[in-house]
Amino acid sequence: MTPRNIFLRKNTRFSIAGATLALPLALAGCTSATTSAPETTPATAPAATSQHVHGIYVDQVSSKVLLATHEGLYDATSKTPVKVSTDTIDLMGFTPTADPEVFYGSGHPGPGSALPNPVGLIRSTDAGKTWERLSRQGKSDFHALSATDHGLVAFDGKLSTSADGITWEKSSASFSPAVLAGNPATSVVLATTQQGLQRSINSGKTWGAVPDAPLMQFVAFAPSPEKAPTDAVGIAPDGSVHISTDAGLTWTPTGRVESEVQALTALAGDSCKPAIWVSTATGVQSSSDGGATFGPATP
Repeated sequence: MTPRNIFLRKNTRFSIAGATLALPLALAGCTSATTSAPETTPATAPAATSQHVHGIYVDQVSSKVLLATHEGLYDATSKTPVKVSTDTIDLMGFTPTADPEVFYGSGHPGPGSALPNPVGLIRSTDAGKTWERLSRQGKSDFHALSATDHGLVAFDGKLSTSADGITWEKSSASFSPAVLAGNPATSVVLATTQQGLQRSINSGKTWGAVPDAPLMQFVAFAPSPEKAPTDAVGIAPDGSVHISTDAGLTWTPTGRVESEVQALTALAGDSCKPAIWVSTATGVQSSSDGGATFGPATP
């Protein structure tokens, strides 16, 4: 397969109506172990709608599947994907938190939205139905955005961190990340760049290159309900999948995604192998064997 142009991100489209998901994958770990949303009728995605997908999220408790798209946030758990947000926002940046009701986002307002362009950092406290302004309105479009145990890490042309989503501190890092991957349970953050994988152990304040790591375009931690994640999944520009069991320090190849990847998420799965979901140019695919094989995530 011809290698893809690295970091030519999320420009292909697929029908969101074809992104219905079945979630038979077990999500257990390897060891035993405030604004109210208005009452509205959710809009379903018409069959002809095609979307840029900027992010994919699977709740580790409820198995709810969300797609952050060019036209807003969609719940793709059931057969017919349903638009979640009452406002149309191009969610270029999207990240969950430890609270399944709280998300952060960034990007551009859509038709009918009263948000400024760019929207800066916005937050939802009702699982994506409504969004409130926090900071950087009219100034920042955070294309890369992630949460850690100390706040947020974001990139709008400059890498920055924030403990509260309001006050931002610029990082001394000079690289441009395609993807930032953190987790609310840990201070480790991974960043994919054209020069190679970068890693932070202090929630994005300082960074260092990961020696011998494969060149990857997408990366995500695979959290479990029991502990802070040490498993991570990475996907290279050619679609090859790599797994790390030590929070991104070393990587092992496992398989390949045969369609152009737009977004990646993962959870702890059976037999110490992460469960993986990818949004691709042809729809959503999933793997229950740590990326060795993928198949359409259809009922």
